[in-house]
Amino acid sequence: MNMSMLQSMIRVAALACGILFAPAASAMIFDLVPFGDSSKCGSKCPLVISATGEITNETPREFYDFLVKSVADSRVRSVVFIHSPGGGVEASMKLGAMFRKTGVMAVVARVIPSPPGRGPALAAPGARCFSACVYALMGAKKRIVPPDSMVGIHRMHFDKFGRDDTTGDSSATRVYGTSEFVAQLANYASSMGVSRDLIYFAEKVSPERIHIVTPQELRKWRLGAQKY
Repeated sequence: MNMSMLQSMIRVAALACGILFAPAASAMIFDLVPFGDSSKCGSKCPLVISATGEITNETPREFYDFLVKSVADSRVRSVVFIHSPGGGVEASMKLGAMFRKTGVMAVVARVIPSPPGRGPALAAPGARCFSACVYALMGAKKRIVPPDSMVGIHRMHFDKFGRDDTTGDSSATRVYGTSEFVAQLANYASSMGVSRDLIYFAEKVSPERIHIVTPQELRKWRLGAQKY
C-alpha cells in the first residue's frame, strides 16, 4: 500500500463515521505488527494491523485516526488481524463499512512478531470473532478464518439498566433488535456479499449461548474461507 492509496482510503473511511449506539466498554486496540522475517527484511518488513478487543462507539473513529497516523509509512498493508468478543451492533456495522471502503482483508487471528530467523509473524491460536464482531468482519473485502480460530453468532441484544421506583433496587431489562432493525442488518449483510440467512439463523440463537460457525456454514453463508 503506497501513501496515495492509503490517503484515498482514509478519505473514504471518514464517510463511514457517524453517530453510534454501542454500550460503553473497553475499546478495541489497533497496533502495527511487523509481518516478515526480520533477519531478512529488517526495518523494511511489511506491517499489518492488529485489532484486539471490544468494538465500542469510539472504535470506528479510532480506526480512522489510526489510519491517519499510519498514512506516511509505506510498509503498512491493508490487512487486519481481528480478535474480538463483540460489542455494539451499529458500531460494528460502521467499522465493517470502513473496512469495505478501505479495501481491507480481515483475518480472524491474533498476530504477534516472530523471533529473528523464524519467518513471518505468528498467528496465535484461539482467536475469536464473536457476536457483533461478525458484522465488522462482513465488511472486509476478503475474509479468512484459520482452522484454529472461531466465529460465533447469537441473537443481538443489550441489557437496559434501571432502578425500581418502589423498592429502589437496580434492575436490568433485556432488549432485542426490532424486526425493522433485523431487516436492516440483513440488508447490510447482503450488501457485503454475505447471505441474509446468517442473520436469520443468528436471531434464533439464545443470547445465553453462542453458535460456532462451521466451515460448511462459512461457505454456505459466504462469510469467509479457512485458507491461511
